[in-house]
Parts: sequence; structure tokens; C-alpha cells
Amino acid sequence: MSLGQDRVLAPVKEPRLSNVDRFLPLWIIAAMVFGTLLGKYLPSLPGDLSSVQVQGTSVPIAIGLLVMMYPVLAKVRYDRIGETLSDRRLLFSSLLLNWVVGPAVMFGLAWLLLPNLPQYRTGLILVGLARCIAMVLIWNDLACGNREGAAVLVALNSLFQIFAYAVLGWFYLVWFPRFLGLPTATVHFSVASTAISVLIFLGIPLVAGYLSRKFGELTKGRGWYETRFIPFVSPFALYGLLFTIILLFALQGERISARPLDVARIALPLLVYFAIMWGVGAITGLLLSIGYEKTVTLAFTAAGNNFELAIAVAIATFGATSGQALAGVVGPLIEVPVLIALVYLARAVRPRWPDQTAMRRSPD
Repeated sequence: MSLGQDRVLAPVKEPRLSNVDRFLPLWIIAAMVFGTLLGKYLPSLPGDLSSVQVQGTSVPIAIGLLVMMYPVLAKVRYDRIGETLSDRRLLFSSLLLNWVVGPAVMFGLAWLLLPNLPQYRTGLILVGLARCIAMVLIWNDLACGNREGAAVLVALNSLFQIFAYAVLGWFYLVWFPRFLGLPTATVHFSVASTAISVLIFLGIPLVAGYLSRKFGELTKGRGWYETRFIPFVSPFALYGLLFTIILLFALQGERISARPLDVARIALPLLVYFAIMWGVGAITGLLLSIGYEKTVTLAFTAAGNNFELAIAVAIATFGATSGQALAGVVGPLIEVPVLIALVYLARAVRPRWPDQTAMRRSPD
């Protein structure tokens, strides 16, 4: 075939969702409904769940998140992480989107759409400051993103979060509103509590996932690890996700059902926020030509938030029944269905992504 001739397109074998993952939206809706009913008709349950805490961290929710994150981190091929660390475009873009664009977008939306609701506004800003270190791994995996890249970006965000969360909280709740002539809010940020949150929700499953692959491949080989062990532990990611969703809705089920209009007011800026951040991440990846997998990873890490940290700060400062805490809780309740919808959107556009289209071209 000469260089001047066109290449023909060969069919691509698109990775398919498993039967369980294909119906994930139904499981998530069922978990939401079940959790809401539990919180509404078992009024003592939220108090019982909230009472089981360590350093402001809900133990039941922590268990759900750890079970959810471990299988995803066990899939990571840690010998490939060096490639991501050398990709400065991806790392810089992620830091820019997470720590400059994301907080600014949430601040603007909170003031634009909730100008007369200061409690909810403050709660949303706290959500915008807390960058995701948990569920993003699930969404990235389902959307066929780069696992090694997601692990690196989540770890990088976690390190920044320990110190940047308090600084940005002071900037967006005190200094910047005062500079603009707007009302300010006072919030106490504990670097120690933030570090504990990072250690629990990322450190534990990350170490467990690394050790699993290290010793699994050492004793049984990579073939056994990826064809036997990974399929065995993978379903637990879904179990942990659904368990966490049930708990979140159970904790706030009564308040959500009692204040639906307030929930709707809080939900609107969140919907816009998730759409903007995911879209900006996807466009950035497209402009940088970093490929589908890394683009998806960049988009989901930019759109996700560490709701557990935001809720813990809101409760510790304003109380469990405050408007700030309600706004923090509504965050993941909106994030979960929106981001799972974006997973399906990502998979739909995947065959038409530039690098995927190029992979389909083969010599005649």
C-alpha cells in the first residue's frame, strides 16, 4: 500500500460493562430510595449512625468507602505510575482545575444562585474546596479512564488538600467576600482532621491495593492476579458504593423529605458545577491531545469532591442540623447520579475520540 492511499477502518472491540455495572443506575436509585425510607421511618437510625465516629469521621461511612476503593486501587499497575508522573501537562492541568478553577466556580455559583441563603451558600463553598479522593476512582474505572493516572492525581490532590483546604477556606469565606464587600463566614479548619481524612480514605486502601498486587504477583504471578484475584474482589467496589449511598441517604432522609424545596435550591448550583467542571476537564484534555483515557481521568478528578471532609467540617463548625451540613450532604446525593450519567456519556463518545479513532486505522 502506498503512502498516498487511504487507510481503512477496522472495527474496534469496545469494552463492555458487566451485567452488574450495566444496571448500576438502577442499583443507585434503589439505594437512594431505600436509604431515604430508612432515615424517614427509623428516626433513631441517623442518630445511631452519627454517634459512631472517630475524629469526626463516620465509621460506617468510612467502612463503605474503604470497601469501595480497595478493588479499584488493587487493579492499578503500580509499575506504570512513572509514566503519569512524567506527564507534566496532565499533572499541571489537574492541579489548575482542582485548586484554582473548581473552588472559584463553586464560589461564583453559590453567590449567584443562593444570594439570600448564607448557610447553604457556605456549605456549597465548603464542598467546592474539598477535592475528591474516593468515588472518583469508581467513575474513572467505569468510564475506562487511566487507572494509574487516577491514582496519581488522587494522591496529589490529597497532599494539597491537607494544607490548601484551610487556606482556600479562609480565602473564599473571609478575605475574598470582604474584598468584594460581601458578608463573610467564619469557619474553623483543622489541618490534623484533614490529614486524618486523607489517611483514612486514601492511605489505607492505597497501601492495601499496592500490597495486594505486590504479593499477589510475587507469589502467584500477574496472570493469576488479573484473571482470578481481580474478578473476585471487583464486585466489592459496587457493594461498598451502594452501602455508602444507603447510609448517606439514611442519615439525611427525614430532612431531605421534609425540606424538598431547600434541597432543590441546593441541587441547582451543584448540577451546574458538576457539568462545568467535567466539561472543562474534557475540553482541556482534548486541547492537550492527551488521549481519551487521561482526558476522562482529568475530567472526573476535576468534577468530583471529597464530601466526607466537607460534611465533617460543616458539622464540627455549625452543627449536624445546620444548613451548612445539609448543603454538604446534598452534595454527594447530587454528585452520584450526575457523575454516573457522565460515565455513560464518556463511554458513548469514546469510539469517536481522536486517539481512539486513530487506533481503529490499520493498513489495508
